[in-house]
Amino acid sequence: MSHVYHSDSPWKNRIEDFMEHPWVQHFLVLLILLNAVILGLETDHDIMDNIGPQLILVDHAILGIFIAEIVVLITARGIGYFKDPWCVFDFIVIAIALIPASGSLSVLRALRVLRVLRLINKVESMRKVVGGLLSALPGLGSVFGLISIIFYVAAVIATNLFHQDFPQWFGGLGSSAFTLFQIMTLEGWSQELARPIMEVFPYAWIFFVLFILIATFVVFNLFIAVIVDSITADKEQDRKDHAQFNAIEQELRIVHRELSELKHLLQQQSAPPPPRS
Repeated sequence: MSHVYHSDSPWKNRIEDFMEHPWVQHFLVLLILLNAVILGLETDHDIMDNIGPQLILVDHAILGIFIAEIVVLITARGIGYFKDPWCVFDFIVIAIALIPASGSLSVLRALRVLRVLRLINKVESMRKVVGGLLSALPGLGSVFGLISIIFYVAAVIATNLFHQDFPQWFGGLGSSAFTLFQIMTLEGWSQELARPIMEVFPYAWIFFVLFILIATFVVFNLFIAVIVDSITADKEQDRKDHAQFNAIEQELRIVHRELSELKHLLQQQSAPPPPRS
């Protein structure tokens, strides 16, 4: 779990300690993985014809354990449970599974696979990666704005250059932007797009090469750089917090030792003198 909660109630603390125990967490991780396998098997019609009822029964049993986990945690933490974003995510994912998936709500049946995402909350390394990604969103917004400008400029240029001869690809600003997106992904851009256009415009390769260099190799590397920098900053902050915690713990030990020595000294001074012979 992402946080350790403490309550004034001893029994609530015992519940929290039990739920945070590594064996309990490992058991829940195993159930999430098993649930993911079951949800995958349910997509196979032959398997469902043979052991479908058994798979559904195991799926419902696992869901019941997940519900019990949430109920126990809410009992221990109270309203504090909903102050943790990861706990809110778990609650929503499990709540979706409880909604009757029939009629117009049948699409919710497919959303049961979201339970697999609970694994992120259970695995510390995954949670740190997601946290780094979320903290990188402001920087990613700037990179997204930059690539939007590049796309807009390139789409206007491509529309003006190629719309008369290749209206299926560059007939308007929207179609040009979509074509450029295909080029940016490097999906068949050379044989399907660039070379046919170069038969009419021999120097069109200059435009495509420049666009790929800027949009694919430069801007998207900025995405990676921002995310890596954010994750590195989070790790550095965790290291500083850990070092600060160790320093505080060391100071508390020194204070405790000094208090023990002072207590021993006071006991010696307050002790009655030995009787004289």
